[in-house]
Amino acid sequence: MTDKKGLALLLSVSILFIMGLLMVFNTTAAEILDRAMDRDIHYAFVRQLLYAVVGFLCGYAIWLIGYQTLLRLSGPLLIFFSILLVLVFVPKVGLQINGAYRWINVFGNSFQPSEFVKYLIPMYYISKVVADPEKFTFKAFVRLMLLFFIPIGLILVEPDNGTVFIIGCTLMVLFVLTKLRWVYWLLPFLAFVLIGGAIASQMPHVPDRIRAFMNPEADLLGKGHQPHQAKIAAGSGGLLGKGFGESLQKMNYLPEARSDYIAAIFAEEFGFIGMSLMIFLYLFIGFLGYTIAMECRNLASFYLVSLFIFLICFQAFLNLGVVSGLLPSKGINLPFFSQGGSCLLSHFIVVGLILNIHKESRASHVNSG
Repeated sequence: MTDKKGLALLLSVSILFIMGLLMVFNTTAAEILDRAMDRDIHYAFVRQLLYAVVGFLCGYAIWLIGYQTLLRLSGPLLIFFSILLVLVFVPKVGLQINGAYRWINVFGNSFQPSEFVKYLIPMYYISKVVADPEKFTFKAFVRLMLLFFIPIGLILVEPDNGTVFIIGCTLMVLFVLTKLRWVYWLLPFLAFVLIGGAIASQMPHVPDRIRAFMNPEADLLGKGHQPHQAKIAAGSGGLLGKGFGESLQKMNYLPEARSDYIAAIFAEEFGFIGMSLMIFLYLFIGFLGYTIAMECRNLASFYLVSLFIFLICFQAFLNLGVVSGLLPSKGINLPFFSQGGSCLLSHFIVVGLILNIHKESRASHVNSG
C-alpha cells in the first residue's frame, strides 16, 4: 500500500494534470472555433487524455517492475533512444515543425525522443557510479561523457537548445550529488558551455530570442510577439482572474497557448490566486520528493529521486520564468500541465519510479524495524 506521502504526490500530480487538461481543452477549442478549423473541438482533450492513460499504465508498470531493473536497462534504453534521435532527421519518419526536427511520426502521432533522453542520461550515469565507485576513475568519467555527447549533440542539431541546457544543468547537479572531484568535471563542463554557447550563437533563432527577451516591444510582429502577449495575458488576470473560458489572448492573440505559454492563459482566467495554487503544487511536489529521497536506504535510489524531482521542478521554474518574462524563451513544457504527449508520458513514468522507490524504502524500514 502507498502511504500518505505517496498518495499526496499522486494527488498533487493529478490536480495539476486535471487543471492542465481543462486548459488544453479551453485553449484548443477556442483556437478551432476562432479559425473555423475543420477539426473536432474535443480532439486535443481526448488526445491528451489518451496520452495520460498510456502514461499512467507505463508508470504503473515501472512501479511493479522496480527501479533496479530500470537502472540495469538504462544503457540499452539510452542507445535505443539515441537511434530514435537519428531517425528524427530521416524524411517521412521524422517530423519538421516550426523549422525543428524533434519528433518522429508514430501512426499519425508525434513522439519526441529527447523527452526521455534527458532522464536516461542521468540514470545511466547513476548506474555506473553506484555499480563500482572504485572503478569510476577519471578515464571512466571521460568515456562516459564522450558517450553522452552523442545524444546531446543530436539534440543540439535538431535544434533543441532548451533540452540541452536542462541536461547540462542536471549533470552538474548530479556531479555535486555524487561528490565527483571537481577537477574531473569543472573545466570540461566550462569548455562544454563555451563550445555549446558558441554553436548556439550561430543559430539564427538564438540571438533573436535573446533580443526578444531583452526588448520584446522592438519586434512585436516577430519574436517579441509571444512574450509580449504573455505579459498582457498574465497581467490582465488580476487577483481572481476573468473566469474559466473568458480569456481573450487565447483567441489567436497568443500562439502556442496550449503548450509553452498555457500558464499565461491560466493566469488570465484564474489570476494571482490560481497561479499561487499552481506554484504551491509544484513546491509541494518538490517537498514530497525530497522527503522521499531522504528516506532512501541506498545511494542509487537517493540519487534517482533527487534528480527526477529536481528535473520536474526545474522545468516548471523555466516555463513559468519564460511566461512571466524573467527568462528568454526555451520551448520548455510545463510538467503535467502543458499539451505534449511525450512530455506527459515521461513524467508519469518518473512518478511511477519515484513511488516504487518510496515503496521499497518503506519496506526496508519495516524489515529493519
